[in-house]
Amino acid sequence: MHAHVLLRDPDGRDHELVPGDIVGRVWSAALQVDDGRVSEAHAMVSLREGQLHLIALRGSLAVAGKPTSQVPLRPGDQVELARGLALQVVEVHLPPDVLGVEGADVPRQVLPGVCSVLFDPAPAGYPRPAPRVARGWRENAPLRIWTTGDRWMARDADGPRPIAAGDEVDVQGHLLRFVAIPLLDAGPRTTRRHGDLEAPVRIVAQFDTVHLHREGTPPLVLCGLQARLVSELVACAGPVAWTVLSEELWPNEDDLHLRRGRLDTLLSRVRRRIRAAGFRADLVRSDGAGTVELLLYANDQVEDRT
Repeated sequence: MHAHVLLRDPDGRDHELVPGDIVGRVWSAALQVDDGRVSEAHAMVSLREGQLHLIALRGSLAVAGKPTSQVPLRPGDQVELARGLALQVVEVHLPPDVLGVEGADVPRQVLPGVCSVLFDPAPAGYPRPAPRVARGWRENAPLRIWTTGDRWMARDADGPRPIAAGDEVDVQGHLLRFVAIPLLDAGPRTTRRHGDLEAPVRIVAQFDTVHLHREGTPPLVLCGLQARLVSELVACAGPVAWTVLSEELWPNEDDLHLRRGRLDTLLSRVRRRIRAAGFRADLVRSDGAGTVELLLYANDQVEDRT
């Protein structure tokens, strides 16, 4: 009950990747390619409109010699990361439903193949934040979840047990429910506007600067880290985990808690700038559970000049 793709690397080894997994040179990539032509975070597997895609991040992709920013993954296809360096799509598994989780203070979200439910530390004098779902196995997390391919498992203080849609689990006073999410609803979808309340937005991303245009509103120019944040979201072309985004913005910072704090502060400043300039406050959106994205409406336009 999870969407995944089996990719064969240039050395002939097979790797099972799920939405959000990274292909790149960095050691933490789900599919690591040790080649200097490959970026640390070269590309990412993404689920959109019921189809798995490989999305270019900081690297290039090509199919049959033609450059592209995203590739629908189909068995038998070859995706080039560099000249003569290709991944082969071996299998693509797209079930009708995928397993997700939700709670009173946890937004509904699809579960990664391996994840942990944890609590971020709260600054002194502040209440403890709600739990969040983080990719990967965190040894001290109160709840860890993974798939064996044909079923899902969870492990807490009482030990491991199978889980399925309809089950509930209490995580330190927070009730989480496991739910079946139709595949078409599991990835980003085009958001329809209601009437003509909002004019289309045009985003021109140039890495160190980003220009936002909207009829009837003076252009807004973002620079520095604010521009890099929006440019990374443009490059991802869909929701991206905060860990991946923060690693791109602060590649030399190994402290996850420090990176998370910096990202939250940066997101807040970007939203304030956008709102003050008369643009939609939800243009840069965070779901509160570790995923950040550009929320684009049907007539919005994006130019990636990075």
